[in-house]
Amino acid sequence: MLGIQFIKAQPTVHLMQFRKGQVVREGAGLSFFYYAPNSTLVAVPVASQESGFMLELVTADFQSVTVQGQISFRVRDPKRTAALMDFSLVPTGKGYASQDPQRLAERVAVQAKVIVQQAVQALELKAALKASATIARAAQQQLGSQTEMDALGLEILGVSIVAIKPVPDIARALEAEARESNLKAADDAIYLRRMASVQNERAIRQNELDTEIAVEQKKRQIQETQMEAKAAVIRRQNELRGEQMGSDIELEQRRKELVVGQADNIRQLAEAEAHKVSSLMQALDKADPRVVQALAAAGMQPGQLIAQAFGSIAEKAERIGQLNVSPELLNSLMNAVPQLPGGARKGAA
Repeated sequence: MLGIQFIKAQPTVHLMQFRKGQVVREGAGLSFFYYAPNSTLVAVPVASQESGFMLELVTADFQSVTVQGQISFRVRDPKRTAALMDFSLVPTGKGYASQDPQRLAERVAVQAKVIVQQAVQALELKAALKASATIARAAQQQLGSQTEMDALGLEILGVSIVAIKPVPDIARALEAEARESNLKAADDAIYLRRMASVQNERAIRQNELDTEIAVEQKKRQIQETQMEAKAAVIRRQNELRGEQMGSDIELEQRRKELVVGQADNIRQLAEAEAHKVSSLMQALDKADPRVVQALAAAGMQPGQLIAQAFGSIAEKAERIGQLNVSPELLNSLMNAVPQLPGGARKGAA
């Protein structure tokens, strides 16, 4: 009515009212009535804004990649932004009078694309695929230090690289290479595990062999000790046997000496007896036989005397024609003969 309008701004919108080229009021979240024919309203959003981008770039090794990213920024100085770009509202205050508010995000995205393009083109494919975080940090630092961003009164809140992807053929090739590398790593792991198992088995076997060798050495030491003990016993037995043999030899020697002494004694006794007999025979040889016979008959038994008498008769049998012996004499003679064991008579033939 009569050109008077009412406007209410959000807390995230910096609202300025110009009249005759001068700012009559400004601030975030203002609400007031104004006279539209002689007032110009400028609304600059100060909330954080996001702008996404997608680029088709070529790496240093001439491989095509797709880079997808996002930028977060906000208007730090609304006066500078309003001085360089048109953020004025239509007289009714229900829309912008130009397309500059939409172009602000595009200008920020263009600057970010330039920085990201330079970073990607300086890297080879594999390095670029792994450098998302590095490229994002570099883009944020460079973008925040640009003169244009400062002149527009903008503050870069962050730069994110969502994805860096190669073309499908290269992606499959890289996947195949990575798969082969992973398979090789798995084979190497299996080989290392088997090698470790073999080494552990070898160590266990070596320990078992060492234990067996130690046991055998201990057994050999025990056997050597036993053999030494047996040898000592055998030596002692030999010594005792030698001592016993020495005693036996000495005893045998003594026996031999005794036997020799006895033999000498017997021989000497025999020689003495022979000498005695020889002397007696020599003496008897010179004596009268009748005297010798008489001496021999001295001390004889009657039976012996009768036998001697019969012997003398037998010597002169050729001179005796007939000899008569009475039964009484024969019985007396037989009774006088001494009995022998078994009923035989001594001297009976």
